[in-house]
Amino acid sequence: MRILKNKWFERFALKQGITDNALKQAIGLVEQGLIDANLGAGVIKQRIAKHGQGKSSGFRTIILYCIKDKAFFVYGFEKSSRANLTKAEESVYKKAAQIMLALTNEQIDEQIEIGELFEVTTND
Repeated sequence: MRILKNKWFERFALKQGITDNALKQAIGLVEQGLIDANLGAGVIKQRIAKHGQGKSSGFRTIILYCIKDKAFFVYGFEKSSRANLTKAEESVYKKAAQIMLALTNEQIDEQIEIGELFEVTTND
C-alpha cells in the first residue's frame, strides 16, 4: 500500500501539525473497513484527530483510495471551518480519483521527483 499526499495537502498537514503517522493510522482504519464516509468512485472522507484532542473536533480529510493499492490525501479541513463538501467538489474529486488511482508506480515516482506528490513515511 502506497500512501501519498498531494502538494496542497502536504502544506495543509505541515501547517496543522498532522503527522505522517496520523495519516498512516487513518489509512489503517480504512483498511479495517472503518471508513467515516464513502463518497463513491474511490473517494472517501476520513477524520483525523487534532493532536491532544479527539476526532470529533479534528480534521476531515479527502482521500482517493484503491483497496490494498494506493491512497492519496488530497484535501483537508477543520470540522469547525465548514460542514461538508459541495456536490460540485465531490464531482471534481471523483474525476481526480479516476486519474490518480490509474497512475503506475513509475508515474507516481515521477510526480514525487518533481515535488507534486509526497510519500507518507514513518519519520515524523
